[in-house]
Amino acid sequence: MSYTSKEIKQGIKLHCIDTNKFKTNLMAVFITLPLDRESVTFDAVIPAVLKRGTANLSTQEEIAKKLEEMYGAEFDCGIEKIGDNHVIKFYLETLNDNFIPETHRENLAQMSINLLLDIILNPLTENNKFKQEYVESEKNNIKTLIDSKIDNKDVYSLNRCIEEMYKGEPYGLYKYGYIEDLENINSENLYKHYKNIISTAKIDIFFSGDINSNEIINQVKENENIKKLAERQAKYVINKEQKTNKSEIKNIEEKMDITQGKLVIGLDVNIKNPDSKFPVSIYNVILGESATSKLFQNVREKASLAYTARSNYVRQKSNIYIRCGIEIENINKALEIIKKQIEDMKNGDFTEEDLINAKKYMVSGITSVQDEQDSEITYYIGQELSDKFTTFEEYAKKIEQVTMQDVKEVANSININTIYFLRN
Repeated sequence: MSYTSKEIKQGIKLHCIDTNKFKTNLMAVFITLPLDRESVTFDAVIPAVLKRGTANLSTQEEIAKKLEEMYGAEFDCGIEKIGDNHVIKFYLETLNDNFIPETHRENLAQMSINLLLDIILNPLTENNKFKQEYVESEKNNIKTLIDSKIDNKDVYSLNRCIEEMYKGEPYGLYKYGYIEDLENINSENLYKHYKNIISTAKIDIFFSGDINSNEIINQVKENENIKKLAERQAKYVINKEQKTNKSEIKNIEEKMDITQGKLVIGLDVNIKNPDSKFPVSIYNVILGESATSKLFQNVREKASLAYTARSNYVRQKSNIYIRCGIEIENINKALEIIKKQIEDMKNGDFTEEDLINAKKYMVSGITSVQDEQDSEITYYIGQELSDKFTTFEEYAKKIEQVTMQDVKEVANSININTIYFLRN
């Protein structure tokens, strides 16, 4: 596997992952802009409208027919938060030409470049605005998505904890936006917002597969839609693994008609080391990410207080989130045991075996990322938006270098920011 990155215009990069691991080519385009309360809902509607039709293929049916002609190619789009950035994403997966009989072989790589860039950069418009019917339909779909965020109580609780931790800050915004903003969106102002994004945002184009990188670079650079794009001083947030200390713990309790309580504890990692993400990752595995972790063993297995007990590390914001599904009457006992695990880690109450197992877990995880094209691309876009690019090999090496003392230093930099509990 080889990875190359080239700026084809200022603010627009092409990333090629030349690998023979897969039978498919995967093209992905990420449009990155800072999270902003005024525009977050507009951002969410844009990919939904773009997928409805292009100037050349004016309906989803025509796009679907084109995908079928490309040996059943698959298209998807959506939106994510990566740190303080809102990232509009598009994917197109096609069969690699090497697996098509020579008598029927076409340049699917070229076709996928043309089609995906057409969907993103050459949308269907009417009188210099989006098609009103498509905009209204997708606004309703986004409204349904926003309304349904309460359905999955586990995800809802995590989002609510993040909202409280980052109230008034970009990262506290919900990625699909807000229902009260939808009524202000119309085909004209949405198109105006789209044109502003396309002319100013950071754009990253990824192409993964058994490819000739030079050919892909030329095909993208010569694409008519790319030629029309202006160079830009792209505005986006470079994610750094740093956190400012907050002394007062927020306690948030909400009530809902539920049978199982949802506890989320947001932790701040107050450490300034530029390589802090490696020992923090190890700390998180020992604390709660794996089945041998302290949370799993002590809260779930020994005390039988939780149906689930785990933690995850969000490196872009230097946070760890502890998440438990518990019987509501067990909340105080569960909190007591969870806090003890955090305190035990500060006191160095973990073993060399814990460290070794955590390293194996992390190295195995980073290796498995390279076994799926979309996961590999997700890793690289995360690196692109961070202040320091780390290859897979460097990542594994840095993990292996983490010491017991490194993890203890992380443990002593941890403090509880917010305790959120959803109960009946």
